[in-house]
Amino acid sequence: MMQPKIGLTLDFQEKKTYSLYPWYALRKNYASSIHEMGALPLPLVPDIEFVEKYLSLIDGLLVTGGGFDVAPSLYGEDSEHTTVNLIPTRTDFEFFLIQKALEQNMPILGICGGEQILNVVLGGSLVQHIPDVYDSNIKHQQLNPRNETSHEVSIMSNTLLADIVKESTIFVNSAHHQSVNKPGQNVVKNAIAPDGVIEGIESKDYNFCLGVQWHPEFLITLADRSIMKAFVNACK
Repeated sequence: MMQPKIGLTLDFQEKKTYSLYPWYALRKNYASSIHEMGALPLPLVPDIEFVEKYLSLIDGLLVTGGGFDVAPSLYGEDSEHTTVNLIPTRTDFEFFLIQKALEQNMPILGICGGEQILNVVLGGSLVQHIPDVYDSNIKHQQLNPRNETSHEVSIMSNTLLADIVKESTIFVNSAHHQSVNKPGQNVVKNAIAPDGVIEGIESKDYNFCLGVQWHPEFLITLADRSIMKAFVNACK
């Protein structure tokens, strides 16, 4: 059987850090974890003009996270929290890419910010800044290294995620200040943190449409490996 080809969305930056000119970025373990599970990772330059061609080449879509937020206007909110950081080039591309991938019932895995924009495309909304809504001792932007877990999440029964991880509680890493607020149309919660923050979503309208708030590409736990493997298998 041929390797499935999985598209990975790229970050887009104009900050004069890596280069004095606009640049793209992708953390290595997004690609290496996909490759380890038996697929070919294909980075996707964020240009709406390329969407149809990308979808003709790939078997699955992984929407990555990043240091940016979805514009609140896309989920019906007029004001933006002071912490909101927008990258319209990336968001507009990912929104359209997800829409078209869903039309094809293509397997989709959204990670962190990728989960959030997936929920918005599906008609849901976001919490703009977790500390303003949840009174919690959990550091959702964890202080310890990202390749370590920091808190537990409860896995909801009778969900795709429960079928994948085969556990009722798992430990995850955490690197986000936003989260899902209202799940989209026909979207269900599949994981919740002890403080009530939604940590995962999925839609039963599609063969594989899954989002998680943590970063399973670090492959810290058996659950992480199971999620990445299940996604790759769905793309075959």
